[in-house]
Amino acid sequence: MTEGAGIRAGELPDDLTAAEAGMWQAFRNGSVYDLSTGDAVADDPHGGQDWGPERTVRARILAWLLLDGPPPLPGRVASLKLVGARITDVLDLAGGSVVPYLELRGCRFDKEILFPEARFHTVRMVNCSVPRLEAARVTTEGDLHLPRCRFKNGIRLTDAHIGTDLLINQAVVYRDRYGRSIGADGLTVGYDLQADMLEAHGEVSLRSAKIGVSLSLRGARLASPYTRRALNAPQLTVGRTLYLSPAGVGNPMAGNTTPARGTRVQRFECQGGVRLDDGRVGDAIDLERARFAFTDDQELAMRRVQVPELRFLGEKPQRGKVVLSGARVVNLVDRADSWPDPGNLHMLGFSYENLVPHGPFPLSRRLDWVAAATAEYNPEPYERLATVLRAAGEDEDARHVLLAKQRRRRETLPLVPKVWGYLQDMVVAYGYRPGRAAVWMAVLWATSAFAFTHAKHSPANGDSHLPWSPALLALDLLLPVIDLSQAGQWQMSSVWQWLSTALILLGWILATAVAAGATRLLRRN
Repeated sequence: MTEGAGIRAGELPDDLTAAEAGMWQAFRNGSVYDLSTGDAVADDPHGGQDWGPERTVRARILAWLLLDGPPPLPGRVASLKLVGARITDVLDLAGGSVVPYLELRGCRFDKEILFPEARFHTVRMVNCSVPRLEAARVTTEGDLHLPRCRFKNGIRLTDAHIGTDLLINQAVVYRDRYGRSIGADGLTVGYDLQADMLEAHGEVSLRSAKIGVSLSLRGARLASPYTRRALNAPQLTVGRTLYLSPAGVGNPMAGNTTPARGTRVQRFECQGGVRLDDGRVGDAIDLERARFAFTDDQELAMRRVQVPELRFLGEKPQRGKVVLSGARVVNLVDRADSWPDPGNLHMLGFSYENLVPHGPFPLSRRLDWVAAATAEYNPEPYERLATVLRAAGEDEDARHVLLAKQRRRRETLPLVPKVWGYLQDMVVAYGYRPGRAAVWMAVLWATSAFAFTHAKHSPANGDSHLPWSPALLALDLLLPVIDLSQAGQWQMSSVWQWLSTALILLGWILATAVAAGATRLLRRN
């Protein structure tokens, strides 16, 4: 019987092999068609065992069943559930509309799978060996499951639309000719994208992807020696949480739960740059125990990211950079030993509202963290930290941070302003320690009063000069320094600094002259 004849009557085509005929009948019955032998070694789709004609089916027959298959038996739902089969040739469903449920387990494909612009209800491929999955602009109303599959030349899901969940847990994906293991730019997933313990040998590209709930890369191992980045996901949108954290070994399919204490875990590891610039995450970005291996020109980039909570709790990158410029975070959860060394951290414009340190994070370490934020002096990181500390009720620490800001700025000034800065620091600590002024005044007045009391002076007459008063001079010297510090004169631009300094010094000279003249007049009278 020729292909297509008698299909509506449910008759078998006459050119089917025995394996294909059994698959045809199982499709009409909606039952599982199992071609495996029961031997784990022989049934391994990724192994080297030869699978003969008794477990081989043609891709053309699969496409026939899925696109225009026979009607189901009475009271049954037609579906293709195939186990342990070898599929020859290219499975081409491009542009097709597939109604039956599709599930393939432990199958081996000789050639690539073509799903571009196809429409499915649900597709499940579990533990299959596939040369390549080409599925740009594919649409599923339900799930697309690819757990434990191996793809020798990558996966393409560009602009794909997954109605519910995309699962690629424990999958092993090698690069294509462009150096990408997974190309999923513009991907849309209705609920979760789970890629726990994924092993990717090439760039994972998720540019402008939209994930409805959570994106989980728990325990994943990403490596891309062929391109600059291992994870390239700018403008990523995640409804709830992005997990770059550990997964419990032995229970990788448990979903988005933290491994229980005592469970052997596998960290998230990344060899290559990570780009999350301009991302929007609804709940948190979790980097707990994450490990990054960068070269000097690679970075963990989170420029302009917006997220309520950033859990920066991974290992300190030994090389490369961490860039948070322009990022906006509500809660910054971090550890002192997670941040990179000075020169490798960039935080210009980084905004956060609350600090939640894990473990000891003394203020001295926090000041080193701020100092490492920019290569050159910039007041913004200091002012942000002071604002957050003040909002948390740590006023003394906030003043200490602002004092550290002025001391850092002083190192960038020319000699004369630098000396003036040292004087302000010594006397009143740039106005942040005003109590020092009282101590200095008490010491200087006590010293000058003692010297004046024990000095021998000639009687005052109309022609004699007033005796020199160290107390008056000490007060006159001290007052402009206090005035400059309290007025915040050091925060002005250079022109206004010199102008304000000149005006205050001129006022000091005039006040001293007036005071001396008034004292002389009183003595004469």
